Amino acid sequence: MSKKTSNQMWGGRFAAGPDAIMEAINASIGFDQRMAAQDIAGSRAHAAMLAATSIVSDSDAEAMREGLLTVLSEIEAGNFEFSTALEDIHMNVEARLKELIGEPAGRLHTGRSRNDQVATDFKLWVRDQLDAVDGALQALMKALLTQAESGADWVMPGFTHLQTAQPVTWGHHMMAYVEMFGRDLSRVRDARARMNECPLGAAALAGTSFPIDREMTARELGFDRPSANSLDAVSDRDFALEFLSAASICAMHLSRMAEELVIWSSAQFRFVSLSDRFSTGSSIMPQKKNPDAAELIRAKIGRIFGANVALMTVMKGLPLAYSKDMQEDKEQVFDAADNLMLALAAMEGMVRDMSANRPSLEAAAGSGFSTATDLADWLVRVADMPFREAHHVTGTLVAMAEEAVVDLPDLSLEQMQSVHSAITDDIFGVLGVHNSVASRTSYGGTAPEQVRAQIARWKEVLA
Repeated sequence: MSKKTSNQMWGGRFAAGPDAIMEAINASIGFDQRMAAQDIAGSRAHAAMLAATSIVSDSDAEAMREGLLTVLSEIEAGNFEFSTALEDIHMNVEARLKELIGEPAGRLHTGRSRNDQVATDFKLWVRDQLDAVDGALQALMKALLTQAESGADWVMPGFTHLQTAQPVTWGHHMMAYVEMFGRDLSRVRDARARMNECPLGAAALAGTSFPIDREMTARELGFDRPSANSLDAVSDRDFALEFLSAASICAMHLSRMAEELVIWSSAQFRFVSLSDRFSTGSSIMPQKKNPDAAELIRAKIGRIFGANVALMTVMKGLPLAYSKDMQEDKEQVFDAADNLMLALAAMEGMVRDMSANRPSLEAAAGSGFSTATDLADWLVRVADMPFREAHHVTGTLVAMAEEAVVDLPDLSLEQMQSVHSAITDDIFGVLGVHNSVASRTSYGGTAPEQVRAQIARWKEVLA
């Protein structure tokens, strides 16, 4: 494409062509071509509205709409030649449309600007991405529900500070992630609802004197309503920031789970076995089975967090309305979206394929004096002991067991009574890990009946 053509796109004010460096820094076609489908959808809706309001003739609008479909088919087939000289996806599409249909193509931009056009395209793209993340989150949550259901009553250690705390169930641990990703799903849907206002028709910043029908274009593009302020419509990128914020929190949750899978699949834990599909070997150590997919998910959060910070930094000092700085909004969002979707898919695959090692989980559940709290609770309930005193008595018994290199249930009744005479042999009924988890029947607790109730609730939500 010649410099002259590019200048024609800019208008008659510019006599000289752009310097090569200016052309390179100004062009966005290298990345915003990803919005081709959204750009063409917006232009087809705009053309239909221009005809409905008699701003252009029906024949011109039909030529534009059909020509745009031809352009889309060329792009989808890989036959479209993108030009850096034409700067962006909007100008590339419009230039090709003119080659296809001639003079009517020049009427397509009536009543709009690239400012409201790009805001609309970007919103449509982010909205599509939110829908994709919604589906990926639901798939991951269903995989977690399957794991939870299969091990609703399997005991395992619960941790605080990565130290054994109290026994929980495998199902309860899986359901903790269902809750976390459920909040991510809620954020995605909330962001989608808030961003679903159409900027098209805000024009450059002040609206337009043409009698356009913004309700029509909003409806055609699946928006709930047109945006109410033209200045805000073209300068707003909150929808992209909300997407990145929700993506960052979701990526953090994925990273936390990935960390647990790395730990659990180690030879020291052996809580889970990851499938060969999501593991790799070592070039030198034949015994190794590395949880590389989990490790890469754990690392993806850096890119997604970085995108969030980058766009916040771009937007923080911009006066109203549009500034060219805002061209730097898309690459970060595209990269974050790609990496979030990849991480979600990989985590879903790992969760579906992984096998929990029930014997290892159960053996670890009873280690580290995990039922000490049950002992203290028994002293409060049965011996009518203040909790602080019960805590002290239990701590003394833990020290005794630790010195004898045994666990709490292995202490004799006589040893226990030497610490406090109120202890009876009933205490042994609460020191087993299965009894411990079964007793945690408060709402949201780890008792199998509570876990199964939460599984049923989430199955209904996701149905």
